Amino acid sequence: MNNTTIDTSRRNLLIGASVGVAAIAAPVAALAQETSSEKQPGQGDLAGKRALVTGASRGIGAGIALELAERGADVAITYIQSTDKAADIVRQIEAKGRRAIAIQADSGDPEAVRRSVEETVAHLGGLDILVNNVGISRSGPLAEMELAVIDDVLNVNARSAVLASQAAIPHLTAGGRIITTGSCLAERVPYPGLTVYSMSKSALLAFTRGLARELGPQDITVNLVQPGPIDTDQNPADGDWAEPNRQMTALGRYGNPADIAAAVAHLARPTAHFMTGSVVTVDAGFNA
Repeated sequence: MNNTTIDTSRRNLLIGASVGVAAIAAPVAALAQETSSEKQPGQGDLAGKRALVTGASRGIGAGIALELAERGADVAITYIQSTDKAADIVRQIEAKGRRAIAIQADSGDPEAVRRSVEETVAHLGGLDILVNNVGISRSGPLAEMELAVIDDVLNVNARSAVLASQAAIPHLTAGGRIITTGSCLAERVPYPGLTVYSMSKSALLAFTRGLARELGPQDITVNLVQPGPIDTDQNPADGDWAEPNRQMTALGRYGNPADIAAAVAHLARPTAHFMTGSVVTVDAGFNA
């Protein structure tokens, strides 16, 4: 190897290093600015984007929908029963100067899942961001769990993400995002009775990594956010499991929907273009 070859190798190594540093520095800097900058309606880093957030009439889903709108995205949400709450989320999104629609859809029904994607595209004129957020929790000993309950958990928590993503893919272009909300219980099952629920959330790990491989050539990223104990009406910070959950975390406290919304919004923004097949766990150290 002559000196010219050595110099060329060094130059290529430096170029590769600089590209790698830039890819890492951009999202790190973006995360540092998540709560430090004032965002004007329609002027954020997601301005012009169109998003669908499933199961977003309340709790984590509502927080995600509002955060995406705050950053400039038009947002469609799905709900199943909470009509008044869904309408309120739509009003809050519209108050930010964004377009919004609430779509009643049972995520356990394949046709309803597909229809929600098509209605989003028709109303917003396209789709750039899909957030598979919907989920249900059912617990109990497996030996006593009825088949209908098992089917409900698997269909809503896992199958709906598959079907919504499948329906969304034809509409997504380069820079598109698929982000799924899982659970830290996919990787740690601290209490009995969570077998089926944890299995449904664990399936999302393989789904995310597999789909990331499929869609990478189209420059569409696929990522998973795994929340820990979050204060919602389904898992209140003063509920029966609150103290045991706190003791399981390194920080000793519950989070709130805004904590998960910030992670989802980061993955949705252009600066996260180098993240795909990733699992972002936001759980106060539940799995530490």
